[in-house]
Amino acid sequence: MPVTASKETLLCMSLAGRPGNFGVRFHNHLYEQMGLNFYYKTFSPSDLPAAIAGMRSLGIRGCGVSMPFKEACIALIDEMDPSAAAIQSINTIVNTDGHLRAYNTDYIAIAQLVETHAVPRTRFALRGSGGMAKAVAFALRDAGFTDGLIVARNEAAGRALASSTEFEWQAELGAERPPLLVNVTPLGMIGAQSEELAFDKVAIEAAETAFDVVATPARTPFINHADACGKRVITGDEVAAIQALEQFILYTGVTPTDAQYQAAAAFARS
Repeated sequence: MPVTASKETLLCMSLAGRPGNFGVRFHNHLYEQMGLNFYYKTFSPSDLPAAIAGMRSLGIRGCGVSMPFKEACIALIDEMDPSAAAIQSINTIVNTDGHLRAYNTDYIAIAQLVETHAVPRTRFALRGSGGMAKAVAFALRDAGFTDGLIVARNEAAGRALASSTEFEWQAELGAERPPLLVNVTPLGMIGAQSEELAFDKVAIEAAETAFDVVATPARTPFINHADACGKRVITGDEVAAIQALEQFILYTGVTPTDAQYQAAAAFARS
């Protein structure tokens, strides 16, 4: 049965430039399943410092952080977990009596998916250089990938990420045809760029694995074309589900059963 909201209800939220419903449905479904007195809501803040200050002053228990706020939030919190400090990018904030501690559960999700999909440690190209790109690049490096290319038009950010992970940088993919392609940009996301391919068709057709962190929609043009070509595909909603589970545990201190987790993920995708 749903928990009736009361003055004891703990609020959690997420901050995103383009909010989606996955987290709202995932978290609230689990709260209901497990009889927890929590409620989750997503926002697109016009004033990020004010939003984080509101979290602190109103006692909001947890906050998911999505593009483009993963790095901008760092100056606004009190403490960084090693998962976030190592890559200087956050996606989760936990409020304990006004003390804000930041984590990065994206890293955990990427590391798990590389293993569960048995992705070969081949050369890869990662498009993007923002906060999520940092989580992906470091997760790949720590998983044993040694031959990688950061593709980013922002030269300063691209070179910095490449240098910190000991990969290469290029502004464009060019004639490169790496076996693993990873998109960590808004290309293909619902909105103005929803019809755009993250990589050109020739590169996709030459690849072995297509990995897109865009969660809405899960089936981006990049993933659809790769799937049609018979490639191994890893979708953004897989990332979203794993990192959301880790957030749920951080916020509530409760670990769902696998059946509860799978049911919540399926509900969030429906």
